[in-house]
Amino acid sequence: MIPSIRKQYNEQFTPEKYEAFLNELHNAHPGAIEFRVAETPVFIPKSFTEKILDACESIVDIITDPSFKQKTDKAIPAALNVPGEIGHSEFIAFDFGICENEDGNYEPQLIEMQGFPTLFAYEVLLDDVCRNNFTIPEGFTAYMGGHTKETYIQLLKEIIVGKHNPENVILLEIFPHQQKTRVDFYCTKDLLGIEPVCVTELIKEGRQLFYLKDGKKTAVKRIYNRVIFDDLQQQPAEVQEKGKIFFEELDVEWAPHPSWFYRISKYTIPFIRHPYIPETFFLHEIKQLPTDLENYVLKPLFSFAGQGVLIDVTLKDIEDIKDPENWILQRKVKYAEVIQTPDTPAKAEIRIFYFWKEGEARPKPANNLARLSKGKMIGVRYNKDKEWVGGSYCLFEEK
Repeated sequence: MIPSIRKQYNEQFTPEKYEAFLNELHNAHPGAIEFRVAETPVFIPKSFTEKILDACESIVDIITDPSFKQKTDKAIPAALNVPGEIGHSEFIAFDFGICENEDGNYEPQLIEMQGFPTLFAYEVLLDDVCRNNFTIPEGFTAYMGGHTKETYIQLLKEIIVGKHNPENVILLEIFPHQQKTRVDFYCTKDLLGIEPVCVTELIKEGRQLFYLKDGKKTAVKRIYNRVIFDDLQQQPAEVQEKGKIFFEELDVEWAPHPSWFYRISKYTIPFIRHPYIPETFFLHEIKQLPTDLENYVLKPLFSFAGQGVLIDVTLKDIEDIKDPENWILQRKVKYAEVIQTPDTPAKAEIRIFYFWKEGEARPKPANNLARLSKGKMIGVRYNKDKEWVGGSYCLFEEK
């Protein structure tokens, strides 16, 4: 996005540097990275960062409004109401496409958001390894809100571990060592000293939870939750049975509480009007369908990782939906082929991490990740056998 920086980076790039970069990255936790890692960071000019943060802050205004929880109560499926919800989500992730408007100018457009963690710890490793192997120009940082690597890690520690001993805090997931995001779990353990634990490994005694650490029964005081119920509901019956522990009254703290996965989600987008947020409507509330349905996408409210999204919408698609209250209709955005690569240009999606520390009035930006694509959509299946695509991160111009 900054032509001189992109030209300089591409000219200095060699397959050998990329190979050395990948080797160092994979050696941190051998076998833990299944996804493709892109050849380049995304360099973001300050003017574009300001646009993204303007959109984020407009959403934060709505999330911090006292009426927000009441507005989003219906976002939580009745069967998935977890006891113990207090306060707010400690984490929010905002996904933006780098898009092209009608005037041919670049602008961010919100694609998705979630009140749920993402690859917070892995991105620290990625930035370090990238800087070890490629020449990164002065005045660019991955960290936001004035953070450095050190202050960012400290903030993560304060929010996730809190006042507890790290051995009494767990990262909870379903079969964590089989997840595609497991490298982040191991990086989290490196930075914070907390163990990734499977739902099936929890031991419940009354309202108390325990897990085995080095064979010793250890109390769980706080849960850094990475379990997505959509994933849990697709597990064998015995795993789902273990998952019922979520719905018990427990003496544990959540970070974040599972309800925020639903409250801050696609469900929130119809409440927001902003130039960098595509027009979005609850399907069951639309009185008159747009005549240009080809310019919209249809998304199920309660799905994850793009599952069930209909890109080329027809009237029949809408007529076939039996539960319109669980769908949104969203105006399409046009991703820009913005990143010059040795062959064809790549598109990019940026995820901004907002952290909300206890006692603060609002969440604040802290870090990011990015995904590069040359396919119809962002995602592995659309980018098979392509180069300069995959997981990456942004470096933001500081001056």
